[in-house]
Amino acid sequence: MRRLLLASAATLGLATAATAAPIVLVTYEAPGVQNTTAGFDYVGVETFDGRSVGSNQSFDTDYGTAGQPKTITGSYSGVDIYAGDVYGGAGGSNYAVTFSGSGYSVLNLATDGVNGINYFGYWLSALDAGNRLELLSNGDVIFTFDPTTVINAIGGCPDAGNAYCGNPVAGSNQGGNANEPYVFVNFFVEGGTIDGVRFYENPQVGGYESDNHTVGYYHTTSGTPVPEPASMALLGMGLLGLGVASRRRR
Repeated sequence: MRRLLLASAATLGLATAATAAPIVLVTYEAPGVQNTTAGFDYVGVETFDGRSVGSNQSFDTDYGTAGQPKTITGSYSGVDIYAGDVYGGAGGSNYAVTFSGSGYSVLNLATDGVNGINYFGYWLSALDAGNRLELLSNGDVIFTFDPTTVINAIGGCPDAGNAYCGNPVAGSNQGGNANEPYVFVNFFVEGGTIDGVRFYENPQVGGYESDNHTVGYYHTTSGTPVPEPASMALLGMGLLGLGVASRRRR
């Protein structure tokens, strides 16, 4: 699809960035979609399926690009890996999670070419009001993701008419946890590149579950652009409900 909305840090009020910072387009995929449908010059995915279940893990990854024309690398630090359950696990397998305000980092994103990384996307499962994400370039935060933007776009939960509510993965967990939405989110970086991502909880109301961390160099965007805040009514009560629902988790 064409770039329908290029939301700068200043426009969205979601980033702390220097002058002339890259512009970030945020979109979301259709209900039930657990991978991006964007087009790429090169791309890789960390599924966590080959990682051991456990807390506070650090490891290097090639995002499954070994043997491809361009190899993408990155380093995870301080991430918990859980087996698939009602809260996460695309395809029913392992996923990443944090419950802390310090969270975990994905650093040293790089390729063996000169273009770098201008895309990050992930399946955001059991979304709650504390889920925050930062995009980094040269160690500086260029964009901060606030879950309010996605909630405003896809609607709150529980809602029997909202296809994003509840776990969409086939199996015993399908339809479970209907109080929270499950959605794949894309971040397209225009006019720059990123070399790191940070996941954390603020406020700490539950877990920050995610899967299928996708990095690459895009040429075609996908998904529905997140509307500008001025065009949407804030769903504060919906976020409050998410926060309350999340407190019952682990």
